[in-house]
Amino acid sequence: MKETETIFLTLINQHKAIIHKVSKMYMNHVEEQQDLFQEIVMQLWKAYPTFKGNSKFSTWMYRVALNTALVYFKKDKRKVDKTPLDENIDIIDVNESELKEEKLAYLYKAVQELNSIEKALIFLFLENQSHKEIAENLGISEVNARVKLNRTKEKLQFIIKKNGYEF
Repeated sequence: MKETETIFLTLINQHKAIIHKVSKMYMNHVEEQQDLFQEIVMQLWKAYPTFKGNSKFSTWMYRVALNTALVYFKKDKRKVDKTPLDENIDIIDVNESELKEEKLAYLYKAVQELNSIEKALIFLFLENQSHKEIAENLGISEVNARVKLNRTKEKLQFIIKKNGYEF
């Protein structure tokens, strides 16, 4: 059992950025992100014995993480925080890395206005997954994934423009 735990923890450490990104996509507040992160790790551990190695660990991890986030989000009936994007923003003397962080924060806030499936689509797209991989992870056809992704990108652009911030 100890060897299994060691392997699992090594894999989680190698791919923990996936869990952080999913948590940020689905939860707006740091405490909620941390709770979701823990829930995802727990579900990954519970499901780990079912991982057969037929796909990459990261692909399997995406699927478990996204499914956990969807269930977690619905179960607790969390409400989307619709705080305006321009709240408490000071752009004076911003260096390049701070500007990137600010843009990323705007993106995450805009993503909060998407529904659960749209969040998953955008997340997988931002992870450079192909339409085929997105379809496999979400259990839909490749054509459906392509259409839904295009509609979601258009919706995200609209949300960003509506809130007064364009990249």
